[in-house]
Amino acid sequence: MKIIPAVDIKNGRCVRLLQGRLDTETVYSNDPATMARRWELAGAKLIHVVDLEGAVNKQPHNTEAIRRILATVSAEVQVGGGIRNRETIDMYLKLGVRRVVIGTEAIRNPKLVREAAKTYPGRIVVGIDARDGYVAIDGWTHTSPVDVIELAKRFEDVGVAAVNFTDIHRDGMQTGPNIEQTRRLAEAIDIPVVASGGVSKMEDIKNLMSLKAIGVEGIIIGRALYTGKLDLSAVIKFVRQHDVTNDV
Repeated sequence: MKIIPAVDIKNGRCVRLLQGRLDTETVYSNDPATMARRWELAGAKLIHVVDLEGAVNKQPHNTEAIRRILATVSAEVQVGGGIRNRETIDMYLKLGVRRVVIGTEAIRNPKLVREAAKTYPGRIVVGIDARDGYVAIDGWTHTSPVDVIELAKRFEDVGVAAVNFTDIHRDGMQTGPNIEQTRRLAEAIDIPVVASGGVSKMEDIKNLMSLKAIGVEGIIIGRALYTGKLDLSAVIKFVRQHDVTNDV
């Protein structure tokens, strides 16, 4: 089970939001690269980076901050937010990003996802952000009529590395992940699922680890790391002790 710390960037700073609302930001660092390095030193092998303004403005906005992260850490980095065309995908992968997360365009331009996954097998992730079971797009500012599982099924057998699933109502709220929705998604598709949103205590980690057998391969943790409710090194140690595959 992969434990993946999140580094969300807004105006070049490392922030956390509540349910993705830009007006609820808490700034945790003026230097996202330093924060990424902190998580790497705690044991992270993969770091989840989000360009928050890119997600809303439909194009990369914090590229320079992401460049600094890539220059600072040796851990793998995946990036989402504002990835709407092939040029942006190519740019990030050439910079050294390991995985690119495509959200809105998975609905609006599924051909982009399929072609990118064919060109870059194992390096394209579909980001599915849910509000009441339906997919939210444009930096979570709009909710589509598309069901979460319906969207995920469209990308089976095309070579995507994973589906990142976030329950928006849980994101940043530290109220626990949506275990049942995560379970239903993982059971419905053959693509590995990465769970995100609401993780705030070790019990949440245990509950998500119980879903590994049905395809949940990773857990993204955000606010709980920044507030100190969870200690990343302790989480990673716990998972290593209880995960026989030892792929944390």
